[in-house]
Amino acid sequence: MYAPFFGLKQAPFSIAPDPHYLFMSERHREALAHLLYGLDGGGGFVLLTGEIGAGKTTVCRCFLEQIPANCNVAYIFNPKLTVPELLQAICDEFDVPVPAGAQTVKDYVDPLNAFLLAQHAAGRNNVLIIDEAQNLSADVLEQLRLLTNLETAERKLLQVVLIGQPELRDMLARPELEQLAQRVIARFHLGALSEDETAQYIRHRLTVAGLTGALPFDSKTLRLIHQLTRGVPRRINLLCDRALLGAYAGGQAQVTPAIVRQAAAEVFDERPAAATARHQRSRLALGMAVLGAALAGAGLTWQLQQSSQSVQAGRAGRSGAMGMAQPASAASAAASASAAARAASAVTPPASAASSAAPTPEPLRLADWAPQDGEAWAGLAGRWGLPLPPQADPCTVAAEHGLQCYRSASGSLSLIRLIDRPVLLTLQRPGRPPALAALVGLQGQDATLWVDGRPRRVALAELAGAWRGEFLTLWRVPPGYARRAEDGRPLREWLAARLAVSAADPSASAASTAASAPPPWPELARQVQAFQAGQGLQPDGRVGPITLMQINRAAGVAEPRLDPAR
Repeated sequence: MYAPFFGLKQAPFSIAPDPHYLFMSERHREALAHLLYGLDGGGGFVLLTGEIGAGKTTVCRCFLEQIPANCNVAYIFNPKLTVPELLQAICDEFDVPVPAGAQTVKDYVDPLNAFLLAQHAAGRNNVLIIDEAQNLSADVLEQLRLLTNLETAERKLLQVVLIGQPELRDMLARPELEQLAQRVIARFHLGALSEDETAQYIRHRLTVAGLTGALPFDSKTLRLIHQLTRGVPRRINLLCDRALLGAYAGGQAQVTPAIVRQAAAEVFDERPAAATARHQRSRLALGMAVLGAALAGAGLTWQLQQSSQSVQAGRAGRSGAMGMAQPASAASAAASASAAARAASAVTPPASAASSAAPTPEPLRLADWAPQDGEAWAGLAGRWGLPLPPQADPCTVAAEHGLQCYRSASGSLSLIRLIDRPVLLTLQRPGRPPALAALVGLQGQDATLWVDGRPRRVALAELAGAWRGEFLTLWRVPPGYARRAEDGRPLREWLAARLAVSAADPSASAASTAASAPPPWPELARQVQAFQAGQGLQPDGRVGPITLMQINRAAGVAEPRLDPAR
C-alpha cells in the first residue's frame, strides 16, 4: 500500500524469510561459523539458541546452503513428538526403510544404525537438524543422546544440531540432562542487533526494496526504533512496517518519533518504555505514600524509611554488577574494591577450615539477591589467601602470586565437580546485567554460594536457570609453564615428579624422580594420557589447565576445594 509513496518496488519489512532480504550481522556470521565448525566435530551436539525473532531461521537457511555435498541432512521442524514418532521422522527424512508395523525403539534404531554405517563406509556424513528444539521432552532428548552413541572406532555416525529459544539452554543445564550437555561440542547464543546494526538492517531492507532517495528514518528515529524493538529483527520489521504505513496515512515523507511511538503501541500492545517507566514510578510513589501514612498512624514510619534505604542499596549493588572476568570500570572500581575488602575480612582461609559440625547454610532465592562482583572475587581470592588491593585487576594480582585465571564459556556441573575447586559463576537473569557469584560448595542437589561474607544454600535446579556454563577459577602455574625453555626441562621435571606421586605405585617419590633426568616429551605425553583416562578427562596427552589442576589434586597439593559438607 505505502510502497509507491516512498519510491519502493515492494514492501520492505515482511516477516516472511525472503532470501533476497538476507542481512547477516556480525553475530549472525559468528553463529553460522559455530554451526559449520560443528560439522567437523566428529559427532555430538551443536547448539544454537536465540530470542524469538532474533534470526535463527536465517542462520539455519544459510547453514543448509553451505552444508557439503557429502552430507545427508534430516530436518525436523515440529519436535513435539514421542520417542517412536521422533525415530520414525528421522528415518523418513533419511529415507531409511523400516519394517512394516514397526512400533518399538529397536524397530527404528536397528535400520537407522545400518544406514549410518553404510553411509559412513561410502564417505558420507549425516546431520540431523531439529528446529524449535525447546519443545523437546526430556525422554526425547535422552533418546537423541543415545543416538549419538552410534559410532565407529574413529568417529560418531550422527551429528545433531539443536536450534531453539533460550529455554533450551535452561533445559540442558538441568542436572538430569548433564550427560547430554557434556556432548555439546559447539554452542552459540544469537543476541540482538546493536544500535548501529539496527540502522544498517533497516537501510539494507529499504535498499533491496528499491529505495533510491533519502532514508525515511532520521538518526533520532532509528535510535528510538532500536530502543523499542531491543534490536530483535522480527520486532524491527513489525514496527517499521506499521510506522511507514502511519507516515503514508498522514502524507509524511519522513517517519517521526511520534509516529514510531504510536506504531509501537499498536503492534506491540504496550506503552513505549519511557511512558511505562514513568507510569511505574508514579504508581510506586503513590503506593509508598499510602503505605507511609498507614504506618505512621501505628508509629512504624521508621520501618518504611529503613526499607527504602535497603531498596536503594540493592539498586546500587545491581547497577555495579558486571560480566565475568571483565576489569572493573573506573566508575565502579572503588565500589567493587570496597565490597571486596569488606567481604575478604570474613572469608574462610584457603585451608579446609570448615568444621564437620558447621551449621547448614541458610537457603537463598536468586530472585531476591543482588550479587556484587567485588564480593564474589573476594570470596574466591580469600580461599586462596590472595590479597586484592583496591582497584586492582584480580587476574593480574593472581599472576603475581603464581596463579592464573582459567575461564570457560561452556562449562557444566560435572566439570565443576571434577575439578573440585571454588569457582566464579556468571549468572544471567532476565532484566538484570550479568553478575558473578562465588560457588564454594556442592552437596547432593544443593550448591553453596558466598553471600554477604557467609555461605548460603541454593537448589541446583534454581541455579541452572541462571547459569549458562560460563565460569572462572584460579589454578597454580607449574614451573616453566608460562615461558617454556626450548627443551621444556623445568616443566618436564615438574610433570614427572607430580605424575610419580599421583601414580598407583606408592613407592614412587618425587625426590627420586627429580634426581634423574626427566623423560622426553613423547614419554611424558603417554603418561599424561594414562593419567587423563584415569581421571575421566579426554586422553589427548595435552598439558592444559584442567589436566594440571587434576595432577595437583591427585598429587595431594594443598589447594582450595569445594566444601561437600555445606
